[in-house]
Amino acid sequence: MVLRELPNDAPGRLVPYGQRPYYSPDPLPPDAELGLEEEFYETVAEATFWLGKLSGFNLTTDFAPVLYTSLLRKEAMESSEIEGANIDFDALYSFETRALDTATSAGEPATATDETKDVKEVLNYERALEDGIDALDAGDGISIELLHTLHETLLSGVPDERRETDTIGSFKTVPNHLGEFVPPVPGDVDGLMDALLTYIQTGGSHHPLVDIALTHYQFETIHPYGDGNGRLGRLLVTLQLYDQGYLEQPTLSLSKYFNRYKETYVDRMDAVRKYGEWDAWIDFFVAGIRHQAEETLLRSRELYELQREYEAEYGHGTAAYARLACTLFEQPYLTAAVVEELLEVTGPTAYRAIDRLEAAGLLEETTGKERNREYRAREIFEILERPPRTY
Repeated sequence: MVLRELPNDAPGRLVPYGQRPYYSPDPLPPDAELGLEEEFYETVAEATFWLGKLSGFNLTTDFAPVLYTSLLRKEAMESSEIEGANIDFDALYSFETRALDTATSAGEPATATDETKDVKEVLNYERALEDGIDALDAGDGISIELLHTLHETLLSGVPDERRETDTIGSFKTVPNHLGEFVPPVPGDVDGLMDALLTYIQTGGSHHPLVDIALTHYQFETIHPYGDGNGRLGRLLVTLQLYDQGYLEQPTLSLSKYFNRYKETYVDRMDAVRKYGEWDAWIDFFVAGIRHQAEETLLRSRELYELQREYEAEYGHGTAAYARLACTLFEQPYLTAAVVEELLEVTGPTAYRAIDRLEAAGLLEETTGKERNREYRAREIFEILERPPRTY
């Protein structure tokens, strides 16, 4: 149903525009007093606790770089999946491994497939997130300019048929719709976004986690870009958590929670727009942070313990298979040619090392082919791919 009227206490107004009015949200903070219950603040305390535990783990643990990258990629994949991409760890790492593997260059090229388009979107998200963290580390702060830069990174190289706009790296120039909901039109976006960024930059009016919930709602309601608003809005959440000191590394996969409860995510946000139901939205949002912080910590600990087990069992060996076992935490997806290069061994030695680890259950073949076979570190990916346990 097209939104035609709003109650007086709605946190926005409908502005006549063509056949359908557009929605213009009131600036933050909400005029209405938030009615958050004591139980909610217990959730805030739990979210803060688990975020602190996660950051402490990242600070004090000698974590293999590939494990950090894989956790970051988990968020990138989940965020892209919400937008319709269909990608998994195998496809992502296979794409990169084939690029490394010169022995397969005469085979099928890693281009021009739907899978590759999805991979491009995920890698763009990963790069945008890393660029955003680098900007914050350099003291740049969250700004309109940073959002434009990240938006350009998110959509660069994505085929035209996968983009809903030609305007990349700047605000939309034509109106966009979310189903029947019409966000602010281009002429209103500059003022609304200036007000939003001022709210972020001045520290907000509530507990930081509450303010991040408010600003995420506001960003998605303004929908300032022609495409990529969902991805950039979720990325902005991670940057805010990092900027506020809640994350030591950007490994929190909040998109997993949004993806699992996508209908609730949309309904709660819509209820804010229509009826000003801020409390239910904020509770849902902060609960997601709480659960995903615990999930990420549990997954990180499992990966670290597995790394230590491999080091204890294989770390002192000099045989190729032993060295390969420890190398899995640098290169968890590989081919025989990649093993040759990593270990500086001959082809037969590389195949024997792979066979030894495959027999031991550390590696598994993924293609089912007789030639150009690819292998992944079975136990590493099982941890990365397991469903959430705390909700």
